[in-house]
Amino acid sequence: MIVQGNIVDIENKRIYKGEVEVENGKIKAIRETDHAVENYILPGFVDAHIHIESSMLVPSEFAKIAVVHGTVATVSDPHEIANVLGVKGVEFMIENGKKVPLKFNFGAPSCVPATSFESAGAIIDSDDIKKMMENPDIKYLAEMMNYPGVIYQDEEVLKKIAWAKHYNKPVDGHAPGIRGEDLDKYIAAGIYTDHECFTYEEALEKLQKGMKVIIREGSAAKNFEALIDLLPEHYEYMMFCSDDKHPDDLLVGHLNELCERAVAKGIDVFKVLQAACINPVKHYNLDVGLLKEGDEADFIVVEDLEKFQVLNTYINGELVAENGKSFVKHVDFKVLNNFDTDKKQVSDFEFHSASDKIRVIEALDSELVTNEIEVDSLIKEGNLVSNTENDVLKMTVVNRYKNAKPSIAFIKNFGLKEGAIASSVGHDSHNIIAVGVSDEMICKAVNLLIENKGGVCAVTASEEKIVSLPVAGIMSDKPAEEIGKTYAELDTMAKQMGSKLRAPYMTLSFMALLVIPSLKLSDKGLFDGNTFKFTSLEVK
Repeated sequence: MIVQGNIVDIENKRIYKGEVEVENGKIKAIRETDHAVENYILPGFVDAHIHIESSMLVPSEFAKIAVVHGTVATVSDPHEIANVLGVKGVEFMIENGKKVPLKFNFGAPSCVPATSFESAGAIIDSDDIKKMMENPDIKYLAEMMNYPGVIYQDEEVLKKIAWAKHYNKPVDGHAPGIRGEDLDKYIAAGIYTDHECFTYEEALEKLQKGMKVIIREGSAAKNFEALIDLLPEHYEYMMFCSDDKHPDDLLVGHLNELCERAVAKGIDVFKVLQAACINPVKHYNLDVGLLKEGDEADFIVVEDLEKFQVLNTYINGELVAENGKSFVKHVDFKVLNNFDTDKKQVSDFEFHSASDKIRVIEALDSELVTNEIEVDSLIKEGNLVSNTENDVLKMTVVNRYKNAKPSIAFIKNFGLKEGAIASSVGHDSHNIIAVGVSDEMICKAVNLLIENKGGVCAVTASEEKIVSLPVAGIMSDKPAEEIGKTYAELDTMAKQMGSKLRAPYMTLSFMALLVIPSLKLSDKGLFDGNTFKFTSLEVK
C-alpha cells in the first residue's frame, strides 16, 4: 500500500511532497516524490491521559468513534472501573481493548479506593500493584491522586511508586494546586507529569521544576485557555489530554479540536503536533509509530493543517476510518456489575436541623475544583430543604455497594427549577450522586438508578429519562452512536429543568471527588479537600 500527500516531519520541522509505503503493518519506506495530492500525512493523535470509562463506552466502542477523529492511541487510566471491580475490572478493559485496532495503553490504578473517606467496591494495594507491574500490558503507574500520602511519605503509597520504578515504568501525577516545598517533595518521589494544573503560574512552576504538563480539555474540566500560552516555549515538555470525555462530545471531536484551536492562536504547527503526536509516545515508551521508516504504520491523513479535518486513519497499516466513517467492528463481551443496595425511602433524604446557616458546595462551571460558601438555611418542619429561589439545592451520595444511610449536603449553581438529576458515575468510588429540588424528586431519581443497576437520569413529576449503564454501573453495553444521542437528549432535559452548567452530568460526577478541593461529598459525609477531613454541614 502506498499513501501520497504532504509529509509532515514534526521533529525536523519540515513538510515535503512524498509517499509512504506500508508493508505488513509497518512503514517500509518514506520517499520524496512529486505528485498532485494536497492532503497532509502525519503521525496519529495520542491522548496523554484519559479515563475511557467516562465516555460511558467500553474501550471497543470508544475506539469506533476516536479513530474517526485521528486518534490512534490513548494513555488510559482504568481507575474508574478499578474502584468498582478492582483488578478484575482492569483486566476487562485490557481484554476488550485488545479486540480493536486502537492502541489503548492502560496503567495500574494507584489509588483504589482514592481515599479512606469513601466506600468503594474494591481495594488495590501495593502487592496488587507489584503483580500488575509485572504485566507487559500495564504501561505505567496511573495518576497518584493521594498527593498528601506522597508529601507525608505514607508507606503504602511509596511502595506503589517503588514497584513502578522497579519495573522501569513511569509514574503519573495528579497534584492540583500543589506548589512550593510540597511540589518539590512530590517530584522528588519520582512523579514527572501533571494534568491537573488550572492556572498558568502553577503550570509554569511545574515545568520549571522538570515536570511535564498535560493540557487538559475534557467535558467538565477545561484548562486549555489557561495553559496554552505556555506551549510555544515549553512544547517539548507538554502534551494534550481529555481526561474525561462524555459520549456526545466524543462524537463531535477529540484531540483534533485542540490542534485546531492552538494553531488558530498562531502557535507554530510543529510545536502543536509535537505535543499531540510525539511527546506521549516518547514519555510513556508506547508501541506507536511516529511516521518513520520501520515504525508501525500508525498515521493519519488530514485535509489541511488548520482545521485538521481527518480523511483517513491508519493503525498498524490498517485503514480504520475514512471521511467520518469508522471501520472498527462491534465486539461482544460479558457484562460485569457491582450494585448491591436496596431502593430508598423519601425520609432517607431528610436532614433535621435548627442551624441558621449551612456550609454549601459552590460548583464552578468547567472546573473540578469547588468553593466553600455559607448561606442561610431553609428549614421546613425541621428538615433542611432545597432553596430553588437562591439556587441552593439538596444533594446526596448513596452507597451503591451496601445498604447505608445516604449522606446529605447542599450545592449551588446547578440551577434546577424542577425535578432531580442523578448518576452512578460519581468519581472516584462511583456511588450514586443526585441533586434535586425536593426530597421526593431526589428519591425518585436515586431509585431509578438502583432499578437499572446504574446510569445517568433526569426526573420530573411527569417525566423520567435514563441512560442505563449496566457495565460496572459506569459504562453502556450499547453502540457509541446510540449512547451519544441518548446522552445528548438527557443533557438537554437537565438544561430544560433549569441547569445553566455546560455539562451538568459531568460536573455532578465530580462533586464526590474528594481529592480535588475545596468542598465535596462522599457517601460518608461532607469533606474538606483542603484539610483532608470531614466537616459539618451545619455552621455552628
